[in-house]
Amino acid sequence: SFAYFTIKDRLPQILTKVIDTLHRHKNEFFEEHGEKGVEAEKRAISFLSKLRNELQTDKPVTPLEDELPDAALWNQYLDYQRNLPNGNGEPSWFQSPWLYVECYMYRRIHAALAQNPPIDNFDVFKEGKAQNFFESQEAIIALCTYFQELLKNIKDLDEKQLQEELFKLLQVSLWGNKCDLSFSAGEDSSQKSSPLQSLENMVPYILVNDMEKVWSLLVNAKKNRTERSNVRVDIILDNAGFELVSDLVLADFLLSSKLADEVYFHGKSIPWYVSDTTKHDFNWTVRQLGSANHMWMSRCGINWEGNLKKGVWVFCDHLFWTLPHDFSNMSEVAPDLYAELQKSNLLLFKGDLNYRKLTGDRKWEYTVPFHQALNKFHPAPLCSLRTLKCDTQVGLKPGQGEQIQASEPEWMVSGKYGVIQFDADL
Repeated sequence: SFAYFTIKDRLPQILTKVIDTLHRHKNEFFEEHGEKGVEAEKRAISFLSKLRNELQTDKPVTPLEDELPDAALWNQYLDYQRNLPNGNGEPSWFQSPWLYVECYMYRRIHAALAQNPPIDNFDVFKEGKAQNFFESQEAIIALCTYFQELLKNIKDLDEKQLQEELFKLLQVSLWGNKCDLSFSAGEDSSQKSSPLQSLENMVPYILVNDMEKVWSLLVNAKKNRTERSNVRVDIILDNAGFELVSDLVLADFLLSSKLADEVYFHGKSIPWYVSDTTKHDFNWTVRQLGSANHMWMSRCGINWEGNLKKGVWVFCDHLFWTLPHDFSNMSEVAPDLYAELQKSNLLLFKGDLNYRKLTGDRKWEYTVPFHQALNKFHPAPLCSLRTLKCDTQVGLKPGQGEQIQASEPEWMVSGKYGVIQFDADL
């Protein structure tokens, strides 16, 4: 399975890169913290080398020994895996659910640093995220330019035109999800050309396209809003870099077109899956744009800084997003987060990991309804924008998956296909 290939090849590659990154920063740690910094770097590297060895030799998964706030939740989850009636008793790297051990690896990487001050705040993935941003410059400039031109006459657009623009920016945000460094094991995955040029040609690769449903939900919410009720959209973010910029443009469009009054962004509280967005990445991206020497890029950044100051954009992170749980467990494990999402009119879940957690990361029949795969996770109407990078996909028409499979055996993991898949809790 694709899971096997990931654990056997991709994850050790990612760990090797992390170790290499720490090696390369040795002098910087010394300059900043003296011998203490170098000692911490050595300890972190030995922790990570041990982790890589455990993974490659299929050792049992061990409880977390750190004092971080989520450690108890992780260890409870390990007990749950140990006691599964159809499990193997002792979960090991190759004898466990893929989603669990993959999340567990990133949590252990975090522990390697968090337990070794004074380098405990060092993000081992930061360089890769910044590089993706800078290597996607042309695409970012094209998108910001397009968007600022659009804003000039957004007030004059009729409903049909607004709908067209929403559909365009939903698709840009969907295909922005191709830029994923955990998927490419840290190899370059930046967006080189303007995604706006190729949208037409990409439509056949959207296997489930529920953009109409998203549009009618937003239009109805706008019509039914009162003085006291704001239309709120929540975006559960995936990758930093170009994908994040495409999400920010979409969010700005929702406000500027008055389809939404406020947008909440949900990011990760620790470095995660190589390129996932943390609060630092989010703020860094807005600042980078604001100080860019390109007129429309900086206009975007300055406006977005303003949205954050005014409170019409809010960034939040929560421990739950970096736990191994499916989202169907959220109401139980993180009732506060579930209650927060219930305040939303529309939840947009970006990317593949969110899709895996929405659908329980199971090998479903392709035709199983999305609603069923969500397993009672319905805080609010939701839509997944995701390019396929793992072998989980639901909600297809009869024969649709088999037909593609016949000509493209790798269709589920190539990132070439996408879905804009909607579910309203009926």
